[in-house]
Amino acid sequence: MRLFNVASDEEIKQAETTDVYFVHTKQILEAKGLEKTNVIAEVTPGSLPENWSWGIFCGIEELVHLFSGIPVNVYSMPEGAIFYSTDCQGFREPVMRIEGSYGKFCLYETPLLGLICQASGIATRAARIRKIAENKRLISFGIRRMHPSLSPMIDRAAFIGGFDAVSSLTGAKATETEPVGTMPHALIIVVGDQVKAWKAFDDVVEEDVPRVALVDTYSDEKMETVMAAENLKKLKAVRLDTPSSRKGDFAEIVREVRWELDLRGYKHVQIFVSGGLNEKSVKQLSEVGADAFGVGTYVSNSPTVNFAMDIVEIDGKLCAKRGKLGGRKEVWRCQKCLTDIVLPFHEPPPRCPKCRSETECMLKPLVKKGKVVAKLPNPKEIRKYVLKQLEKLSLE
Repeated sequence: MRLFNVASDEEIKQAETTDVYFVHTKQILEAKGLEKTNVIAEVTPGSLPENWSWGIFCGIEELVHLFSGIPVNVYSMPEGAIFYSTDCQGFREPVMRIEGSYGKFCLYETPLLGLICQASGIATRAARIRKIAENKRLISFGIRRMHPSLSPMIDRAAFIGGFDAVSSLTGAKATETEPVGTMPHALIIVVGDQVKAWKAFDDVVEEDVPRVALVDTYSDEKMETVMAAENLKKLKAVRLDTPSSRKGDFAEIVREVRWELDLRGYKHVQIFVSGGLNEKSVKQLSEVGADAFGVGTYVSNSPTVNFAMDIVEIDGKLCAKRGKLGGRKEVWRCQKCLTDIVLPFHEPPPRCPKCRSETECMLKPLVKKGKVVAKLPNPKEIRKYVLKQLEKLSLE
């Protein structure tokens, strides 16, 4: 009996999460002696959600486990790489290429796409918020609104996209970090008094956990902020999680809290805000004095990137369905200005059409005949790679 409606690792690995029409396809190919037909297939994004101009490629670590032991060759952009829907010429841009007998990997198209579509959407939205927040602290708070089985993937993608920390225990393991959190309103309600609850936290929780007081449970945020500052000697920050029905002008509340803290000599106490945040509110609240943000559903419920896989060569012959470009391709990137150029595979490396710098091949060997050949960086290394690229990107 399945306790939770979650596919197991073994079910995913055995392609039991695929669409049934791929099962029918495999049966037909085997019956007609076509299962060994050699193909080249490419994975490309459609138009990006919400008119995003770029995305962050995420989910490669899981994809490697999917294809390990499958006798195919996989070439891919590295995890954390930015990608575009189309290159500078308007040609659709491959992020991955698979070469091998179609009968060996046709069942894996559905799980392959599932592993990268959602993770890339989350990583991209996280990166956009990172760009807006600049150097302010960002914590991933979104797992409570999603299926619990997804918590490691969600927090890992958010971290790779540029968030500083994650709240879930499983997400912390996936990112090789320590989980971060403050306190729930439930603690204050059960204890029955704000000050007693803050002091209980201070008495019990390990000293290396920052003291962040939640200051909007019963009273005005300014009043509770002053109470927290006066009663907790090691107060690091106050957290505002004001519900929408009581927010009014949330930016003005943040301004007032900052003023009252500074006026009383608590300039070192930071303001941490959470609750229904998005790109617009993070920008606004950052400008009026918020120091850190707990962003939840806006990131965990990010729109997926609609990647698709299409065959572009069969036994060396060019092919493609309508709307797609035939033939194996290469993506060349100028690392100086992040301009991409898609060319037929055998053409030489071009110069960047914008700055005339040299370009680099982006589809690198990932799996060779079922064996992983790429070095898989850890989440902190991938995050560092993402942040370096973000320095060269705008949100337009």
